[in-house]
Amino acid sequence: MKTFIVGISGVTNGGKTTLAKNLQKHLPNCSVISQDDFFKPESEIETDKNGFLQYDVLEALNMEKMMSTISCWMESARRSVVSTDRESAEEIPILIIEGFLLFNYNTRVYEPPDSPGYFDGHVWPMYLKHRQEMQDITWEVVYLDGTKSEEDLFLQVYEDLIQELAKQKSSDSIKTECSKSFLK
Repeated sequence: MKTFIVGISGVTNGGKTTLAKNLQKHLPNCSVISQDDFFKPESEIETDKNGFLQYDVLEALNMEKMMSTISCWMESARRSVVSTDRESAEEIPILIIEGFLLFNYNTRVYEPPDSPGYFDGHVWPMYLKHRQEMQDITWEVVYLDGTKSEEDLFLQVYEDLIQELAKQKSSDSIKTECSKSFLK
């Protein structure tokens, strides 16, 4: 059974969770794993020289637990749906993983507001550091324009996912037909 995994990343409070949940509502057989669910307890989070808790670093996360959760999802997806020659794009299990350390600068009004200097002094520099690490990896990454509306971003990502799922289905059909021809 094929699975389809999507990563959504960006700056803290940039709309990743909102986009992921909106996609989940519209895509069949779709699950979401949020990196925010894997923060270590506050007592284990380092503090920087300005007294800010260092949430925007990998060390603040229990990545082993997150990776284990992803692995469990993948195993479950393989067992839950029996593959057939006529497998449709709707049957392909989709996993959306969203988090600030997966791949956009966006100003937001926070309630309650951040301490003065926190975003510019910590959040944004850490985002740039991690984004550079992602740019050095050769995966196919689509960057979104954070100045667009939530609806425009949703439609862009949704349409891209539907196209990719259709390509997967088409690819599977071609492989199946080639296999059948070879066996004749």
